[in-house]
Amino acid sequence: MDKIIPIAILVLFIILTASWLFSRYRMCPPDKILIVFGKVGTGQPAKCYHGGSTFVLPVLQSYSYLDLNPINIDVPLQGALSSQNIRVDVPSSFIVGMQNAAARLLGRSREEIRNLAAEIIMGQMRVVIASMTIEEINSDREKLIKGITEGVDVELHKVGLHLINANITDIQDAS
Repeated sequence: MDKIIPIAILVLFIILTASWLFSRYRMCPPDKILIVFGKVGTGQPAKCYHGGSTFVLPVLQSYSYLDLNPINIDVPLQGALSSQNIRVDVPSSFIVGMQNAAARLLGRSREEIRNLAAEIIMGQMRVVIASMTIEEINSDREKLIKGITEGVDVELHKVGLHLINANITDIQDAS
């Protein structure tokens, strides 16, 4: 009887320790990236797992998930100047996806990411519209969309996003 109590305490301690350690095992769903940060390796700020799983070391590491679902962004651009100084309204819709955004966008909400992407898109749209005449904007939508998508994709890539689709819904000028 005297030996049963210490053995029971030892078994209980082992079970509690094992369950605590197994609670640190993380699986990543296919629509997210599991980002483990802390002590992950030399020269690496974080390790990313997409659709896999890993053991997150207690005390030394922490984790977070980054949602990979595409973000739909409506850009109601108004008053952009063409190369002829004519104001143009170009409401548009963009779909943006995550690419290598773990280091730059971790901890930001989807709304913050949407606002950041919308600012980048609006700036690039103004640059492209300023380089075109009003006739080109109205008659050559392919050139307009191509210029916007090329510029937007390059700028979004800098923050870890990529452009999936761009759609100009309407074009109106002051005249």
